Amino acid sequence: MAKRDGKVAVITGAARGIGAAVARQLSARGLRVVLLGRELESLREVAGGLPGESCCIEADITDEGAMQGAARSVAERLGPVSVVVANAGIAAAGPFAGCDAALWNRVVAVNLIGSAVTARVFLPQLLETSGYLLQVASTAAFGSAPMMSAYCASKAGVESFAQALRMEMEPEGVGVGIAYLHWTGTDMIGELEEHVVLRELRSRQPSPARRVHTPDRVAALLVRGIERRAPTVYAPPWLRLAQPLRPIFPYLVARAARRSFARLSPAELHRPAGVLGAGGHADWDLHRSASATPPSTPPQD
Repeated sequence: MAKRDGKVAVITGAARGIGAAVARQLSARGLRVVLLGRELESLREVAGGLPGESCCIEADITDEGAMQGAARSVAERLGPVSVVVANAGIAAAGPFAGCDAALWNRVVAVNLIGSAVTARVFLPQLLETSGYLLQVASTAAFGSAPMMSAYCASKAGVESFAQALRMEMEPEGVGVGIAYLHWTGTDMIGELEEHVVLRELRSRQPSPARRVHTPDRVAALLVRGIERRAPTVYAPPWLRLAQPLRPIFPYLVARAARRSFARLSPAELHRPAGVLGAGGHADWDLHRSASATPPSTPPQD
């Protein structure tokens, strides 16, 4: 894709992993990039390595007021947004019955409510630019896995949300895409592999489905989808072939789960649920320690 004339892209969850990789690749293509997340120092580190103009905004995507402030700040500093990548997400692994209710609710809030808030605050600018929103979903929307109930529920929900939003925005000239991601080499996946139940379930997938893809490779596929204003993006691309098979996935997952559970001890099956990855830990820690009254203006560099 040829370099663009200073269009603005916002990436949520840009402190590391896929979000940081997308920011680097969009910046290399001439877009002015806004990195949005909860870890300002990490965002600044990513921004420091970008070839083009960028800014960092620290905000909780579930906080409507903070996100409205972020959207105003972006418009004032850089102009209206043309691309929004709703990438921010967290996960918790473990049995539902043993999961802290606040943690379960937080996963749903970040992944689903946070995506809706992101869309809501930036839609006026996307309408102005006839822009494009890419919602990052997951193959967790294809078939729910045990020990990941909040994550799977939220990703199925965000897929439905983005599908509805796409139909609403099409007459308005705004494109909405959904990115379906499989195993990607982020710190979230690294911790997931330490959970014996989920490791056992993954081992029962066909060999191609077990392959872990690098954030840079996944980001390249997402950026290609952004270039094309694609309604769907699959990372890896062969996931497109799995769409017609979705009705049988719950049966296949349940069968694999029964076989896996039969091999595990009660202690392994009842390992306490916990948040996954550095980004998830940072969000959870900040959420628990946040004051009752958030700042009216999000901190930024």
